[in-house]
Amino acid sequence: MYDGACLSDPQTLQRAVGELAVSVRRRDEITTLNRLRQAGCLKARFPRALVPEWLDIVTLNTSGGIAGGDRLESAFDIAAGARASIAAQAAERFYRALPGSLPSLVRTRIAVAAGASAEWLPQETILFDRCALDRRLAVDLAGNAWFLGVESLVFGRTAMGETIEQAWLRDLIQIRRDGRLIWQDAVRLDGDANAILKHKAVAAGARAVATIVHVASNAEAMLDSIRRVLPSEAGASAWNGMLVVRILGNTSAAVRTAVITVLRVLRGARPLPRVWLC
Repeated sequence: MYDGACLSDPQTLQRAVGELAVSVRRRDEITTLNRLRQAGCLKARFPRALVPEWLDIVTLNTSGGIAGGDRLESAFDIAAGARASIAAQAAERFYRALPGSLPSLVRTRIAVAAGASAEWLPQETILFDRCALDRRLAVDLAGNAWFLGVESLVFGRTAMGETIEQAWLRDLIQIRRDGRLIWQDAVRLDGDANAILKHKAVAAGARAVATIVHVASNAEAMLDSIRRVLPSEAGASAWNGMLVVRILGNTSAAVRTAVITVLRVLRGARPLPRVWLC
């Protein structure tokens, strides 16, 4: 973090850069690692599988958090018939950006081939006051691929009494099936986040929000089961082989509890990644 008393030029301070590329394939009845490339602060670990058919991928950011000017790029390729769960070791923190500095850039691409299954299960994204974030998630699915994704945003830690007086956020999720865009979700926030979130049409005062997207042949059939377990501050819709859940909460803990409840319905008997239980 830059100290105003420091004589160093803030424009020349070191920034974190990370690149991660993981591809997996199916071999007999199990999913195995095919290729791995990791550079800079981004790493991947592969704990012992909780379910034999699924490969667990745990991502780590060794920089300890993300500040303005940091650049992180990740790519995951799930080959035909393979199954992989991608989770983050911990919640990711986006710290204050220096005035006039570039925003942090985070780019993630997930490609899921025919008959393959992928889960994108990062933990919460915690935003700090005066953060600047430009993040994009692109998911490319084959026509019969299975996908489950979660994204959670926390606007300051309520237990620490934090509020987000200023923030710059561009958050884009795009999902394509057979090359055709089927889901695009764009969040744009610039200014007094605390005031913006109080608007009823935005978040009605909620301090944490989560989106769950499920693309599968039976996604629409899961709608009633999901609605039965949702809290009052949440809603779900399903159409065209896709299920979308929105969750609002006054605390990240409340949103996390609701997210876990929904995941348990959509994932059946499979346990959550170990990092979610730490």
